[in-house]
Amino acid sequence: MNATWVEEDTTTEAAEAAANRNKELKIERETHKLEKRLCRQMGQAIVDFNMIEEGDRVMVCMSGGKDSYGMLDILLKMQQRAPINFEIVAVNLDQKQPGFPDHILPEYLAKLGVEFHIETQDTYSIVKRNIPEGKTMCSLCSRLRRGILYNVARKLKCNKLALGHHRDDMLQTFFLNMFFGGKLKGMPPKLTSDNGEFVVIRPLAYVAEKDLIRWAAHREFPIIPCSLCGSQTNLQRVQVGNMLRDWEKQYPGRAETMFTALQNVVPSHLMDHTKHDFKNIRPTGIADENGDKAFDAEDLPTPTLPSLSGLPGVQVVNL
Repeated sequence: MNATWVEEDTTTEAAEAAANRNKELKIERETHKLEKRLCRQMGQAIVDFNMIEEGDRVMVCMSGGKDSYGMLDILLKMQQRAPINFEIVAVNLDQKQPGFPDHILPEYLAKLGVEFHIETQDTYSIVKRNIPEGKTMCSLCSRLRRGILYNVARKLKCNKLALGHHRDDMLQTFFLNMFFGGKLKGMPPKLTSDNGEFVVIRPLAYVAEKDLIRWAAHREFPIIPCSLCGSQTNLQRVQVGNMLRDWEKQYPGRAETMFTALQNVVPSHLMDHTKHDFKNIRPTGIADENGDKAFDAEDLPTPTLPSLSGLPGVQVVNL
């Protein structure tokens, strides 16, 4: 009887060990696929927008959040395999927020072996002194931070500034400008700084936030929460972010479709007369595939998900 029990226990242990090993192998495969996807998407963004060129000295702005950690991590991988030579300098602005663990980033970056610089400026006190309680701090904080980072880039002789904004940030910015600013304007992957001195790039432009969350967990980055911005739960950006996440949850793939739309702009089918010469439109007598088809049914993909009528704030009208 005892031998039988021992044999059964051994068999159970072997089965559990095999199941655990299979689980570990699956996680390894998924992590490898994630790494390849992140590298491919960053590489594609760099190529599509010519973000990094031979001899560039790139200042990677580090906040201590998952996005900037992920950006630096993947950029370092890309640097090793890139066909060009460029330098990376990691920079963190310590804004003297109460309780900010100022030892974490220097220790992490030193261990990583990357060139880095920590700039200490008490912008927190300035923001708290000038912004009334309950009001949004982002505008003043952003202006102060931007000016300081430009000075640091100048001092470190960097010509490019890399920011950790990802695909979801770009979508949020687009809807923020549309809903609250009355503009079809987004967050570009590359542009000049407002003083014209530097080029600002966003290497994570094609990367989804959910992938950065998974990568941060895998790499076990020492995340530093932002108590200044994170405490402002009433921000319009937070509300728009929640809306987009709800949409993606109800209709998977919608975020990807909307992001693709940002790369397929048709000025002739919008209403900005400064971007398209509406005044001089005349009949040509020549068939035009892009001509108006107001009397045709809109040629959209057949939805395989619940009707749009289930989307809050959207009314579907059948003609």
